[in-house]
This record gives sequence, C-alpha cells and structure tokens, in this order.
Amino acid sequence: MNLLRARLWIVEQERAKNEKQELRGEYHPASWGTQIRSYVLHPYKMVKDLRTKVETGNADAVLDGDLDEFVEAELKLVKE
Repeated sequence: MNLLRARLWIVEQERAKNEKQELRGEYHPASWGTQIRSYVLHPYKMVKDLRTKVETGNADAVLDGDLDEFVEAELKLVKE
C-alpha cells in the first residue's frame, strides 16, 4: 500500500509540474532588445510601446502607472 501511495504521489507531482509549466509558458530572460516599451525623457518626453506601436507624449503619467492606453491596444491585438 505504501508503494502504491508513493507512486501516486510521484504521478501527482509530475502532473502539477507539467500544469505549472504550461501556465507559465516559455521562459525568456530579460536581456537587451527584449524591452516592451521605450522611454525618452530628454529633450522631449515620449513613451512608445514596441509591440503595439502606441505612442504617448505624457511620459509622467505612464511612469506614474497610467497604462490604460497600452493595455487597451494590447487587448485589441489579442482579439484580432
């Protein structure tokens, strides 16, 4: 009975590991060239989302957390 319990535990651990890996997706380390947005703060202010091509001149608001414009653009891309 203990052997059966141990084997079932191993199977459950493998299933949980595979499910977690599936949810997490492929790992991409943060490195040069993989940024999502570019921020220009001098001599002018601009934030550009490199995935959706959305640009805004209100860099202060974006740095304060106002990302609605970028989120909506990404959602529109996902729907298409």
